[in-house]
Amino acid sequence: MKQAPTAAQLQQRLQQVLQPNQLEVLDESHQHHGHAGANGTGFGTHFRVRITAGAFVGKSAVARHRLVYDALQDFIDQGLHALAIEARTPQA
Repeated sequence: MKQAPTAAQLQQRLQQVLQPNQLEVLDESHQHHGHAGANGTGFGTHFRVRITAGAFVGKSAVARHRLVYDALQDFIDQGLHALAIEARTPQA
């Protein structure tokens, strides 16, 4: 069985790839016990990402989410099941 990703790993990757102004990654897996994609451990499957990055300027919400998904693809391959994404641009 693959090792489930951690919030710290996701945060580090997003920091490297998108260089956000603000970033918060929350593991909400415990709230999804028994749901589809839950691994029974209470962590590593369901995350919330709140991110503000210049990389999002001029991009639609869908494009912003795609940037986050692309940055985290290998974690998705490792068992990350769900991402709730709040992607914003920096205030001018």
